Amino acid sequence: MFTGLVQAVGQLQRTGTGVELLIPAGSALDPAALQLGDSVAVDGVCLTVAAHSPQGFRADVSEETLARTTLAAKAQRRGWVNLEPALRLADRLGGHLVSGHVDGQGTVVAVEQQPASWSLSLRWDDPAYGRYICEKASVAVDGISLTVAGCDGDGVTFWIAVIPHTWATTTLRQLRPGAAVNLEADLLAKYTERLLRQADHSGPEAAPLLTAAWLAEHGWG
Repeated sequence: MFTGLVQAVGQLQRTGTGVELLIPAGSALDPAALQLGDSVAVDGVCLTVAAHSPQGFRADVSEETLARTTLAAKAQRRGWVNLEPALRLADRLGGHLVSGHVDGQGTVVAVEQQPASWSLSLRWDDPAYGRYICEKASVAVDGISLTVAGCDGDGVTFWIAVIPHTWATTTLRQLRPGAAVNLEADLLAKYTERLLRQADHSGPEAAPLLTAAWLAEHGWG
């Protein structure tokens, strides 16, 4: 589990059946502190440290992950990626709950500099995920916890305000219109939808359908 608060930026390159992360010297994320088996979010993708390297670490990547995320394309050109080690239970949850399981890719629609921030407009490549987006919702963009500033009616296109600190310390400043990004919708929204869209309510152990009438019957409202 992660929070979407990036700790470092590194370079990604392909190696054998996996990828290698090159972390610049002096980075806030010390690769020597990572243990074999540790989880690290790489542009929002949860990867496992499989081996150490002189400049970082190596990780295996499945075909599913390569097909669903931007890692394959970034590894080919040795692109820069956001890095965050897994959350400790004693850590502060400064962002939001991020699983590192990317839902799909999105496309940058526009990047605009504002007087005190940057406005980043994005669009889901798969429109079905727009239902998880609403104003002030949380969304992970390349592993960065961000807040939705606004969206269109179906949530497929949305925009976020990026503060100077986030802009300067992550890969967001490298984005241009047409660029691909990894997107993960709010985990709580997906679980809530799953519970509310219970299809079969006939079994003795089936969860109740949450309606206004059910809530009133049980003392709500």
